[in-house]
Amino acid sequence: MPVSTTAATATGLCAFIDASPSPFHVCATVAAELDANGFTRLDESAPWPADGPSKHYLVRGGSLVAWATADAAGVTPFRVVGAHTDSPNLRVKQHPDLTSAGWQLVGLEPYGGAWLNSWLDRELGLSGRLSVRDGNTVREQLVRIDEPILRVPQLAIHLSDDRKGVTLDPQRHVNAVWGVGHEPRSFLAFVAERAGLDPDALLGWELMTHDLTPSRLVGRDQDLVSAPRLDNQGTCYAGLQAFLAAAAEPGAAIPVFATFDHEEVGSQSDRGAQSDLLPTVLERIVLSRGGDRGEFFAALAGSVCASGDMAHATHPNYPERHEPAHRIQVNGGPVLKVNQNLRYATDAAGAGAFALACEQAGVPLQRYVHRADLPCGSTIGPMTAAGTGMTTVDVGAAQLAMHSAREIMGAADVPAYAAALAAFLTPAVTG
Repeated sequence: MPVSTTAATATGLCAFIDASPSPFHVCATVAAELDANGFTRLDESAPWPADGPSKHYLVRGGSLVAWATADAAGVTPFRVVGAHTDSPNLRVKQHPDLTSAGWQLVGLEPYGGAWLNSWLDRELGLSGRLSVRDGNTVREQLVRIDEPILRVPQLAIHLSDDRKGVTLDPQRHVNAVWGVGHEPRSFLAFVAERAGLDPDALLGWELMTHDLTPSRLVGRDQDLVSAPRLDNQGTCYAGLQAFLAAAAEPGAAIPVFATFDHEEVGSQSDRGAQSDLLPTVLERIVLSRGGDRGEFFAALAGSVCASGDMAHATHPNYPERHEPAHRIQVNGGPVLKVNQNLRYATDAAGAGAFALACEQAGVPLQRYVHRADLPCGSTIGPMTAAGTGMTTVDVGAAQLAMHSAREIMGAADVPAYAAALAAFLTPAVTG
C-alpha cells in the first residue's frame, strides 16, 4: 500500500530540540503541533467523547499520548509508536544554595546515566516545571531561562594527578558556579522572579540544566546533526511526524503516539512506561467507541508497538567496542535492535512487522546486536510488552556519544526514520 509522506527534516529536528529543553517542554512542543493539526486535548479526569472519528491527545506531566480513530466498527487493533521525553542531565537539588572558596554555587544532581565529563565547561540554561500557590489551590507553570547562568568548571590539568583526566564525584564535582562571594543568594528566588512569580508562592519544582549551544547541521557536507538530547528527542520528533501522516487517514489499525517521561531512571513513576498510562488510554479508546473490555483485550492481541529509542552507531575511534558482525552506520537507515536476554523486546514477529514497514517506506534496515561481553542498555520496549501483552519491537536511529551533553546523528536518517515509523503505523494487514 502507499506509505504516507512525512514532513520530517533534519532542520525540523533541530528546531524541535531547541524548543524542548525539558520533558515538559517536549510535551508542550508536541501538543502545539497536534493542536495545529486539528487534535483536541482531553482531560483524564473527565468523560471522553463517544463514537465517531476522533483526533485526541492527553498530557500527564512530562508524558503525552495521542491517537486518531476512523469510523470502522468492531475490534480494531492498535499500532503504537512509543518514545521517551527525558534525557540525562544535571538537575537542581531541593536546597541548592552553596558556597565554597569564595564562590556561590548551585547544588546539582545527575539525572539518569549522564556522561558527566561532557557537562563540564558549558554555558547552561535552566528549564522545567514549577508548582505555584494560587490562592488556596496549586497550579503548574513551565519555566525556561535561556541565559548562561550556570557553569560546571573543569579542574585545571596542572592540578590533576596524572594529567590524563579526573574522576568526577557526582556529589562534589558537578555543582555549578553562578556568582562570587561568601553570602549565598537564593537561586530559587532568582528562578521565581524570572518566571514572574512571588518567590513565596513557589511550592515545588522540577528544574534541570540544558546546553545553550543551538542544534545545527555539521560536517563537510552538513550531513550530520549535532544537538543535545537526540536520545530520545530524535524519536519524539520522527514519531510525531510519522503519527501526523498516519493520522490523516487512519485505516486498518488505530495509530497511537506515546511519549513517556522517566525512561532514563527506570520508568517506575506515575507517568513512566511502567505506569498505567498507556493501557488505560487504550482501554478508554475502545470504550469510547462502544466496545467492551473483551473487545479491548481482543484489540490488544492484534496490536503491535514500535518502541523507538536511539541506537549506537559504530564508533570510528572505538570499533572494538562493537559487535564485529553488526556494524551500524549513520545515514544508513533505521535500526532494528535485538537482545537475546530481552534488554530489547524484539522478537521474530515484531522484527517482521518493522522490516516490512521499512520495505514499504523504501528505506534500508540495519540490525543491531550489542557485544555479549558488555552490559546492554534497555528501553521502554520490554516493560510495554509485559504491561500490555502487545507484540513489541525495539527500533531506533543511529547516533554517536549517547548520554553526552551533545550528541550526533545522520541528517538523512531523520526522514528515513520517520518514513519507516509512518509505514509501521499504517499497516495494510494487521494481526
